[in-house]
Amino acid sequence: MSLKNPLPPSAVIREVGLRDGLQSIQTVLPTARKIEWINAAHAAGQREIEVGSFVPARLLPQLADTADLLAHAKTLPGLFASVLVPNLRGAEAALAGDADLMLLPLSASHDHSLANLRKTPDEVVAELGRIRAARDASGRKTLIEGGVGTAFGCTLQGEVRPAEVLRLMQALLDAGADRVSLADTVGYADPGSVSRLFEQALKVAGDRLWCGHFHDTRGLALANAHAALQGGVTRFDASLAGIGGCPHAPGASGNTASEDLAFMLEAAGVSTGLDLPRLLALRDQVAGWLVGEATHGALHRAGLPKHFRPATRATA
Repeated sequence: MSLKNPLPPSAVIREVGLRDGLQSIQTVLPTARKIEWINAAHAAGQREIEVGSFVPARLLPQLADTADLLAHAKTLPGLFASVLVPNLRGAEAALAGDADLMLLPLSASHDHSLANLRKTPDEVVAELGRIRAARDASGRKTLIEGGVGTAFGCTLQGEVRPAEVLRLMQALLDAGADRVSLADTVGYADPGSVSRLFEQALKVAGDRLWCGHFHDTRGLALANAHAALQGGVTRFDASLAGIGGCPHAPGASGNTASEDLAFMLEAAGVSTGLDLPRLLALRDQVAGWLVGEATHGALHRAGLPKHFRPATRATA
């Protein structure tokens, strides 16, 4: 990397374990535990948390208390609380709860879109248009993010062409999305493909390109995040203890582990605002609640290097 193109001074990690993580496992955490998780994450410096998803409880009982979690998150100072919404009905619940942001997922893979949402990608774009109209009519300031998933390939369809990803990203913006993001839903990405696609995506969306979402299916989540970081992306989704995955990705090992990503960024001089010892303590606590469930990550096993200094202190 050229010295003329340094890494950004700071980056944001959006914690998605309470949604993308918990929806992928069998354990149903009590609401009190989830609130404890949110409080501890906030105390550790987390300022963006995806607290859940407004989907029918019969489909995802793990997320049935999203409205309660959103209401609690709104009481914490400086916390930007987001929720996933699969459709207009979910968006109406997000607006009623005054979410700071609602994410509508779109699969660039036609096959994955039908399997996951029972809609074609273009039907999801149309749904975002209806959500934008409802948001504007409500007078709420809730941001709308269109998340383009399977952006690097799909276990059902195979190849997903970059041109189609970019077309759908532009369509979401045209339909009224305030922000867009790219997700490697099934873990097919590599640093080269990440660099190329995010470079093109930034040309399309500019500062409305909000986030990179990577899965560690093939052990490349951190490398992919670093490639996006080098290209100018400064916000990443991650899940504490790497929990989560995708039902259409056999062998998937989960999301980028929040604690490992925070360590990589801080070690590279990129401030996250996170207190790593506190984050590791929370990681151990959450893993203890999820006995029998697969957890991932390396930092919790090895610990912080003795000479480690967070980016904020190293540059002070």
